[in-house]
Amino acid sequence: MADTVVVDRGSNSQDNSAVGMVLALIVVLALVIGGVYLYRHGGARAANPGTNINVTLPAAGSSGGTTQ
Repeated sequence: MADTVVVDRGSNSQDNSAVGMVLALIVVLALVIGGVYLYRHGGARAANPGTNINVTLPAAGSSGGTTQ
């Protein structure tokens, strides 16, 4: 029988996880900075804050459909 030779060159899982953590940190920082910017500069305001939206709701006793 032939001998089996196993060569272990190590793994790069430590490097891959470090890169993933750095990318996750950059994404979180970008979200926080963007949120602070929108909060301070009013970027999430409505286009026309004076708009009045009227909604008509059905009466409490009406079903709106057919009854059997």
